[in-house]
Amino acid sequence: MTISRRLPRALAITVPAVALLAATACGTGDDVAASSTTTEVSPVAMSTQKPADADQGTVTANRLSVATAGRAAQAALAKCQADGLGYVTVSVVDRFGNVQAMLRGDNAAEHTVEAARQKGYTAAAFGANTSDLAGRVKGDGPTIADLPGTLFLPGGVSVKVGNASIAGIGVGGAPDGNADQACAAAGLAEIAGSLR
Repeated sequence: MTISRRLPRALAITVPAVALLAATACGTGDDVAASSTTTEVSPVAMSTQKPADADQGTVTANRLSVATAGRAAQAALAKCQADGLGYVTVSVVDRFGNVQAMLRGDNAAEHTVEAARQKGYTAAAFGANTSDLAGRVKGDGPTIADLPGTLFLPGGVSVKVGNASIAGIGVGGAPDGNADQACAAAGLAEIAGSLR
């Protein structure tokens, strides 16, 4: 049995190209000249020009402060309580579904915790209120409702700065999703003036 000692073609091209790029970044001009005899790299790979908005390696994402998220949650729960629906859960999440503030009303059932988070995440991720998104899940076969961690029922509102969705407020537990939606909207109304 013979074992081939040849590298796969992708590695045979990639490894020398990476070595050339490393030598260009770290080595001397002589090193680059010596390395360039073993492989050719396209001008695109060697380009040192940076566009005006060059990649800085990190991005900045808007996020609600803890105080703002708390105010939104309190206002949403207060609206539900005023409507006789104090047994709901309110969840304020960031764009990625991470909970920033959560209030569980008196006697709120366990399932309302996850429902509120999922409604908030769905609104944040899609940049739209879940009451508006609910119509998109109809039809035969797979729909966006099949995406894990989402819930396309009324009760989630998107929090935006300009056109960018930065958070979501979700409410779960009322017997009617439109009541959940009204409470979430009250949470958004409370903080709308402080969003920039």
